Amino acid sequence: MTERAAPVLRLHDASFAYGARIALEGVTMQVAPGEAVALIGPNGAGKSTLLKGILGTVPLVAGSIEVAGLTSLRRYASSIGYMPQHDDLDPQFPVTLEQVVMMGRYRSIGWFRMPGAADRAAVASAIAAVGLTERARVRFGDLSGGQQQRGILARSIVSRPKLLLLDEPFNGLDQTNRAALIATLLELKRDGVAVLVSTHDFDLARRVCDRVLLLNGRQVAFGDRESVLTLPNVHNTFSDVEIGAQGVPAWTGVVERVPPATDGSGASGAAAPGPDGSR
Repeated sequence: MTERAAPVLRLHDASFAYGARIALEGVTMQVAPGEAVALIGPNGAGKSTLLKGILGTVPLVAGSIEVAGLTSLRRYASSIGYMPQHDDLDPQFPVTLEQVVMMGRYRSIGWFRMPGAADRAAVASAIAAVGLTERARVRFGDLSGGQQQRGILARSIVSRPKLLLLDEPFNGLDQTNRAALIATLLELKRDGVAVLVSTHDFDLARRVCDRVLLLNGRQVAFGDRESVLTLPNVHNTFSDVEIGAQGVPAWTGVVERVPPATDGSGASGAAAPGPDGSR
């Protein structure tokens, strides 16, 4: 029997706070190499907080985080690629797509060294991975919005991270750019990259993600898609949003896959996670 690879990301009872206010608590989960986990919850549920907490920009106030077997942010930071929900790069800034993607190499290059052949090859590979080779030398601001999104993804993977964090990467994309991003994520998974993606898009969760973490200020459920995306869990997660005629937000598509309740109460659902995120 093949031994299961050690998780790239492991959180145990992790809680995060902005000052004295706890924003997210009790998260216990893990992501293996080549696995994608969807973070799903209403606005303000803590999805972005979790990603920023792993990056160290929101303080961890309880529990633990381990990335690539390391618990020190200083030591594991280089193993992470991050695609923010809103990038602060000014589209009027006179840089090409190649130059934007090269920014993702600065940590390894250093600010006062010129990129070498290995850096240029990595940039070309990352741009090819998102399907924009022919646009590599186009000014970044002249790319379409969807192409800019794909360029930011290329920047996040150019240093070949072990863990990729994505915050709502599909917002506002047309079908062409959406399909290109999905294809890129599936290829990254085949290459062994672990992916944690915040999304409101249940179709993305079904097509790309192996497991789901439901959040609403706390961990509601974590596990395989089919065991987590049940009617009771969705009710518990989206208790503060408008519920449609079928009993869940219409965009979830969960109703089709909810198993019949065994006691007539609809009380089926995913079990609480164990210390390692298992059920």
